[in-house]
Amino acid sequence: MTETGAGKGAVAEAAVEAPGEVAPRLADGSPPLTPDALLGRLTEMGIAQRSVSHPPLFTVEESKALRGQLPGGHTKNLFLRNKKGAMWLVTALEDRPLDLKKLGDLLGAGRLSFGSPERLMRHLGVRPGAVTPLAVINDPGSQVALVLDAGLLDQELVNVHPLTNDRTTALAAGDLVRFAEAVGHPPRIVDLGQAERDPG
Repeated sequence: MTETGAGKGAVAEAAVEAPGEVAPRLADGSPPLTPDALLGRLTEMGIAQRSVSHPPLFTVEESKALRGQLPGGHTKNLFLRNKKGAMWLVTALEDRPLDLKKLGDLLGAGRLSFGSPERLMRHLGVRPGAVTPLAVINDPGSQVALVLDAGLLDQELVNVHPLTNDRTTALAAGDLVRFAEAVGHPPRIVDLGQAERDPG
């Protein structure tokens, strides 16, 4: 596991794609921000963070096994849409057992389903496994509503991916909110305990 300092080596280079692979594009046709460019933006905002590198993580279970002992709250992220095409990025404590029907009722969204990988890349510029609240920086049109679990704000630090799932970045919970507000996505803070699945 490799640790990097806040914003170290931050450059706004385009993502490198494998030969023959089409470079990812956002809804407006621009390339998504790179992880290093994102960390540079955080530094420019005066937001302290610390990042560690690790094997790519795709599930909460893999994260627990491979990320090492990182202090602070850890997250899971759901990219969701309803039948009308409205979209939400829900960031919750990693062990929060969410029920989509209850979550839809809680958000006033109606029936929710997971957004496709193509929609995820088009609107947030990330691939499955790398979903993060920091991805709202790739949504300048604010088409995706950000929802944060109120329980995250009880954590001194929050651990999220910096647009890629082979790194984890820790930052203060209040700074996560400040970042989201600064990029046009003031988060809706919701007690997602109300959307937990019934035990059993």
